[in-house]
Amino acid sequence: MLAYNELNEGVMFVYEGAPYQVISFAFLRMQQRKPVAQTDIKNLITGKLLQRNFHSNEVFEEVEIDKEECKYLYNTKGQYWFSSKNDPSKRFFLTEEAAGTPAKFTKPNTIVTALRWKGDIINVVWPIKADLKVTETPPGEKGNSASNTTKTAKLETGAEIQVPMFVNNGDIVRINTANGQYTERMEKSAVGL
Repeated sequence: MLAYNELNEGVMFVYEGAPYQVISFAFLRMQQRKPVAQTDIKNLITGKLLQRNFHSNEVFEEVEIDKEECKYLYNTKGQYWFSSKNDPSKRFFLTEEAAGTPAKFTKPNTIVTALRWKGDIINVVWPIKADLKVTETPPGEKGNSASNTTKTAKLETGAEIQVPMFVNNGDIVRINTANGQYTERMEKSAVGL
């Protein structure tokens, strides 16, 4: 059992009969009141985020999660399809909401970790970073390369992000999949040289 003050970031626990993971945790003490744990928690089955405050009299059951490697295959009509790493005939899917933001930045045939709870696969752990090719972006204007201006770029997975003005078509950029933000240019396109 977990006490309310043990709900640190990344901890998985059962809340209202479903598995949740703590996304953020803050300990709050207000004058003449009992301390409270302010949390943002994510339902591992549906992907929904909740903000909840927990008090010192509350205890929680730890979630027993089994992990196994699987392969991301493709997405269609709001469904993200996966297969067992060693047996392509064993397939399952997650809804777009359950898959979350990182799914938009993951290439087909990427190995991910499936989370299994009570015998059922409830979610997957996506890679934190992805290196993707820019397929479409307007050319940068001369003189804007040193400022903080950005432009929209379409990536090989179809996702769109904001990138600095110096990024061009064919460049390989690194993305933080958790928030969908550009982090750095990994490789410059040979076309622009």
